[in-house]
Amino acid sequence: MIQSIYSDFLIIGSGVAGLRAAIELSRHGRVMIVTKDVPTESSTEYAQGGVAVALSDEDEVGIHFEDTIKAGAGLCNEEAVAVLVEEGPRRILELIEWGAEFDKDGTKLAFTREGAHSRSRVLHARGDSTGKEMERVLLNKVKSLKGIHGSRFSTAMDLVVRSGVCKGASILRGSDVLIVNARATLLATGGAGQVFSRTTNPDVATGDGIGIALRAGAVLEDMEFVQFHPTALYVPKAPQFLLSEAMRGEGALLKDVNGTLFMKHYHPDAELAPRDIVSRAIISQIAKTKSNHVYLDLTHLDPGFVKKRFPRIYETCLKYNLNITRDRIPVSPAAHYMMGGVKTDLEGMTTVPGLFAAGEVACTGVHGANRLASNSLLEGLVYGCRAGVAAAVYSAQMEPTRALKRNSETGNSMRDSLDLGEIRTIIRRTMWENSGIVRSAESLDTARKTLLDFREILDMDFATRAGLEVKSMLITALSITEAAILRKGSVGGHYRSDYPQKEGQWQRHTNIRGIGHIMEVKWT
Repeated sequence: MIQSIYSDFLIIGSGVAGLRAAIELSRHGRVMIVTKDVPTESSTEYAQGGVAVALSDEDEVGIHFEDTIKAGAGLCNEEAVAVLVEEGPRRILELIEWGAEFDKDGTKLAFTREGAHSRSRVLHARGDSTGKEMERVLLNKVKSLKGIHGSRFSTAMDLVVRSGVCKGASILRGSDVLIVNARATLLATGGAGQVFSRTTNPDVATGDGIGIALRAGAVLEDMEFVQFHPTALYVPKAPQFLLSEAMRGEGALLKDVNGTLFMKHYHPDAELAPRDIVSRAIISQIAKTKSNHVYLDLTHLDPGFVKKRFPRIYETCLKYNLNITRDRIPVSPAAHYMMGGVKTDLEGMTTVPGLFAAGEVACTGVHGANRLASNSLLEGLVYGCRAGVAAAVYSAQMEPTRALKRNSETGNSMRDSLDLGEIRTIIRRTMWENSGIVRSAESLDTARKTLLDFREILDMDFATRAGLEVKSMLITALSITEAAILRKGSVGGHYRSDYPQKEGQWQRHTNIRGIGHIMEVKWT
């Protein structure tokens, strides 16, 4: 059944960025939040380490700015970074006023240090459940406000675009299709780690926002920059559980399978080097020792401190017969965060009028080529708020209009014969092996050819979550691969073994428009 409904504002996604935007928009009209699963199933829920913010006595906004710029390897939008670090303290204090309980040292907030930070500025909650705590507070705030309603287990199918303007979206809820007409639509769908066979991201992170935005004519920026977290649990049949960078910040050491410390040979900051360097160092050491993992070692730290500081990680590892106070933890890198995404300005506006984006799905330029650890939750708060304000201003100029019905489905017989599970596995394996931590012209060409074998999917309509996810994953995987092919040089999270140095004019950005074999990739 197809049903047409109206909401002043439509938000697709229920992580930190979407929730913060909803709070802002609730003052200006009715808000509908669409979430593919339950509201808590997002990358926000699994964010362990903390949220970076210049609030400690030893820190300054200017120092946070400099650390972010340095981590971004010369490709950050400095104006966007300034917004992040200057507005960040206000957003965090606001969250505390709403009931957020960050860990304290006595009466003061407790801060820890993570890789590439020159100060201890990372706030954490319940040791290693920072995202979960922030999400709890934001959800409670949303529930207390009138005019916000949600739609669970609902998957975005496509954006509704009329005369080049976004007017809402079509949503699959069960077997029904909802045409949601809205004055302004905001994408807060999170990342796309599921396009890689190893990822710390939840199952819902399939690049949905990237897929529907590109199909609607939006521009993507810097899609080649994917951050791989160095330390994800490596245990057969266990989930690729994130082992927070805060563990290394508190003194955990990386050792190869022979028990040898190796990070000092790759970077003077050793375990606290930027994530891209640590990830490549681990991959290199795995190759040298002909193994499939290295170890993260906390056994030299006080057991009581470890249990208190990392309770969630401690309990999770126990389920897999690992006591992190006594046992070294087998780890290897996994896809973790998208630095690129849907191109936006500093107010969250995309290149399609009426369409806004915030959080990991968006590319504001904050992260450049390599995200500074724990800046993502802060970005969600700051830019979620800004996008909400901008969407409200935009909507005040718009009159409600009826959304168009979806186009009739095509290619049904071929679509119905697809083995979506197998295609999903092929996409993930192809990306991990050929467009992952270390890339080359040969590997990227292999990835492109394999992905384009499924180009017919790009022209198909799907009425299942599984089909819609595979379509988005294919678009996202092609976008990453095409941008990586164009950038013949290495910088930040993008490393090419055939071009290990920065290329000439390397500070340009990649832009993508169009999909599949007609994808246009160019420099800006």
